[in-house]
Amino acid sequence: MLPYDDGHETRRVPIVTWALIVLNVLVFLYELQLSSRGLTRFIGTWGVVPANLLTAISHPTATGAFAEFFTLISSQFIHAGWLHLIGNMLFLMVFGDDIEETFGSLGFLAFYLTSGVIAGLVQVYAVAPFFGAQLTPSVGASGAIAGVLGAYLIRYPLRGIRVIIPIFILPLPFVLPAFIMIGWWFVQQLFYGVLTLTPQAVQTSGVAFWAHIGGFVAGVIIMVLWRLGQYQPPTIQQPNADNVWHV
Repeated sequence: MLPYDDGHETRRVPIVTWALIVLNVLVFLYELQLSSRGLTRFIGTWGVVPANLLTAISHPTATGAFAEFFTLISSQFIHAGWLHLIGNMLFLMVFGDDIEETFGSLGFLAFYLTSGVIAGLVQVYAVAPFFGAQLTPSVGASGAIAGVLGAYLIRYPLRGIRVIIPIFILPLPFVLPAFIMIGWWFVQQLFYGVLTLTPQAVQTSGVAFWAHIGGFVAGVIIMVLWRLGQYQPPTIQQPNADNVWHV
C-alpha cells in the first residue's frame, strides 16, 4: 500500500517539510560520491551504532559520548538506497505538511527530530535485551516519519488518503480513511517487529521495525498532549434578560 496524496492543500508553504526532503536528498547524493569504504565509514560515524550508544548512555561524560548522542539526529538524514529514500520522502511529502500546519514550522521541526530520537532509542532498547549491544548501524528517516503518521492518525483520522494497492500485478488506486491506512501500516510494523526478535531475523531483516513502532507511539502521545493543551471547555453564557420567550 503506497500513499500518494491526502487531497488537502495547506494554507501556507510547508517550508520545514520541503527543507527536510531537500536535505535528505542532498545527503544521499553525497553518499553516492563516496567509495565503498568511505560509505561504510560515513554510515558507521553518523548512523546509530547500538553498542556505542549504550556505552555513551552508561558513561555520558566519556570522550566521544556526545558524538554518539548526536547520531540519534544525524542518522535520520542518511539512507541506504534509492528505494529507502524515495519511500520515506513520499510519506513525508503526503503527511508532513499537515502536521507542520498544525504545530507551526519550528514546532514541527522539534516534533520531527524528537520522534526520530525516541524511535532510535526504542530500536536500541527493544533489541538489546534479546541480542545484546550490536555494532550494526541504523539509519533512515523512518522513525521520525512514523511519528508524523502517529500524529496524523490522531489529528485527521477520517481524512481520505489516496493510495496505490497492487492487486496481482495491477497497481490500483483507492481512497482509504487515514485510520484504516495508517492503522494497517502500524499493525504490520508490530507484526514484523515481533518477528525480528529472533536471532535469524534481526540479522537479516534490514528494517528497524521497533524504530517505526517507537516513533509512531511518540507521535500519537505528542499529538494527544497537544490537543489536550488546545482544548477549551465550553463556558456558560449569561442570559439576555432584555428579550424573553413567553411559553
